[in-house]
Amino acid sequence: MFNNWRSSTRLAAAALVAVTAAWGATFVVVQNAVSKVPVMDFLAVRFCVAAAAMLALRPMALRKMGRDGYIRSVWLGLALGLGYITQTYGLQHTSASVSGFITGMFVVLTPVISWLILGRKTGPNVWLAVLLATLGLTILSVRGGSVGIGELLTLLCAVLFALHIVGLGEWSSKHDIYGLALLQIAFVGGLCLAAAVPDGLTLPPDAVVWGAVALTALVATAFAFIIQTWAQSLMSPARAAVIMTMEPVFAGFFAVLLAGDQLTLRIILGGMLVLAAMILTEIKPGTSLKRLEI
Repeated sequence: MFNNWRSSTRLAAAALVAVTAAWGATFVVVQNAVSKVPVMDFLAVRFCVAAAAMLALRPMALRKMGRDGYIRSVWLGLALGLGYITQTYGLQHTSASVSGFITGMFVVLTPVISWLILGRKTGPNVWLAVLLATLGLTILSVRGGSVGIGELLTLLCAVLFALHIVGLGEWSSKHDIYGLALLQIAFVGGLCLAAAVPDGLTLPPDAVVWGAVALTALVATAFAFIIQTWAQSLMSPARAAVIMTMEPVFAGFFAVLLAGDQLTLRIILGGMLVLAAMILTEIKPGTSLKRLEI
């Protein structure tokens, strides 16, 4: 088993769950940091630091990419970067809970986009998982609201994130994993920097915020996107999208654990539905429950 870890889909799924845990854990950290630094400025510093650290660690990684690798990295970075930007501006016009739900709609959009653009069919297990995950996200996030510019911008963010997941699933197995992740992160950093500079770039004012930058840049960005890029080279975009809906579940868990939020029935029920959806993607058609290894 361990000799084939690079090609183990189960290990890739477990690693992607760990990534969503890292993303969920940083919500509390980022929330505190952006009370002192504008969101776009924080994102610019975060992604630029992540790209610089990755380049310093493996400066020769980009030589393996080739022309196609650079072009595809730009498209992936563009989708990811614009996703973060539209989500950020959307948050100025809608609540965080509604934003979280609409962003999570990438789980529905991913198999649809994969089918429309690439003609990839999605099995009944995954569609059922998509339904469960969407229901779980609804319970976790929606507490009322109306459709306005904030919701529309966030829906565009969900489309962009779905495009990124589909593109990464299609191209990650064809290029150097490290180089592909590095170029994406660098491009996102450049986009966020371009969005932040017109109003004047604000750097972290103290050690606490720089600590948040270090944590999010190195763990939740550099390490996480390397893992995501590798994991998506081994699984379908739809399956990856369902697993990635664990992020708001972990965000809720760490908010209860670290920020003193209340553990409510809504959080428990929504989290269980998302977890059930993730497990369902691991069940192959025709597999009995007795043979399922968890």
